[in-house]
Amino acid sequence: MRAAVCVQPGGPQVLEVRELPVPQVRDGWSLVRVEGAGLNRSELRTRQGHSPSVVFPRVLGIECVGTVAVSTDPRLPAGRTVAAVMGEMGREFDGGYAQYALLPNELLMPVTTTLPWEVLAALPETYLTARGSLDTLGIASGGQERLLIRGGTSSVGMAAAQIASAHGVETAATTRSKDKAKALAEAGVDHVLLDDGGSLADSVHALWPDGPHHVLDLVGTSTVLDSLRLVRRGGTVCVAGSLSGWLIPDFEPIAMIPTGTRLTAFHSDTLKGGNGAGLLQRIIDEVEAGRYQPHLDRVFALDDIVAAHQHMEADQATGKTVVLPWADVTGTRTDS
Repeated sequence: MRAAVCVQPGGPQVLEVRELPVPQVRDGWSLVRVEGAGLNRSELRTRQGHSPSVVFPRVLGIECVGTVAVSTDPRLPAGRTVAAVMGEMGREFDGGYAQYALLPNELLMPVTTTLPWEVLAALPETYLTARGSLDTLGIASGGQERLLIRGGTSSVGMAAAQIASAHGVETAATTRSKDKAKALAEAGVDHVLLDDGGSLADSVHALWPDGPHHVLDLVGTSTVLDSLRLVRRGGTVCVAGSLSGWLIPDFEPIAMIPTGTRLTAFHSDTLKGGNGAGLLQRIIDEVEAGRYQPHLDRVFALDDIVAAHQHMEADQATGKTVVLPWADVTGTRTDS
């Protein structure tokens, strides 16, 4: 089989497409023919060497979709369409950047769908994170609530905007590029805010004088303290992304979290395997019904994995980037 192997920490060029043996099935694990894998910035940081537990060489990829090729679980017969996210995929064991992946049965989420592989591949990590984050914030459907999404043109940001909009939530989202404002509006964002790297206080308070009820911070460590100052008193900030890294230097909770304001987080590992299977199927059903419209930025072939990582690292994507291990595509744009 062909696989993209991260041979050592470094830039995109350390990803090498190689011929590897198809993994041998063992008890508790099943072989999946990978039909699509979404790219995620956590894989970029693993590639850069910021995941200290990862031993190289390693096939990266924290998510994938495909069909069961060889099963060791009668509930997962050969040919069944499945998805998998997290659970140390692409870190402790090889992940989705390959034509086949040997995965623990407990990670596999059986789904029923007629979606094309590239669309299905854009859903698991992105939409489970978006839905889980909104649930963590405690956003009520149909309520008169206001949500600020920081990092709005990330795949999770655009998915969260669609979900929130469908539930009647007034939404603002940030972008660093005026060219991406249209995509945010199409995703259901009511107010697009340009983020120049400073505080958003003026633009947010001009829109909502007492601040939003909720902030979904997908930028992370560089903006979370500003988000805590922006949210209304008694509101909630949920950190569910790490576009700017994983650590907040010199964080002092008592001094930096305003009294009554809540700071929480969401990690998609919460919805791996059986914990997320039902929710993922509901998300797929919503996409098939046209209520959610996943925004695919580009689709790459496995042979173009270096270009795919360069595209991701340069922050060129609006929405989700997907790799199709069996396809012959080259950075194909999509208007999905």
